[in-house]
Amino acid sequence: MRAVAVILLGLTVAGCEPEQDITGATPACPLRLYSSYNPKEMNQCVAACKACDRGNTVTCTTSCTLKGAR
Repeated sequence: MRAVAVILLGLTVAGCEPEQDITGATPACPLRLYSSYNPKEMNQCVAACKACDRGNTVTCTTSCTLKGAR
């Protein structure tokens, strides 16, 4: 019974890995907006988020802050 619980726990944890962007479209979009895109600059990060990820000011500001933009 313990072995089954350990296996189920292992499969659950393994399924929690973040999805990876396999298209490669995310880095290309900000570079179309800014020739020298800096994701740590708040204005550039928010503008790229709004244009590329179809976000709004609130969600993009939060996202950029969590990514370390200032």
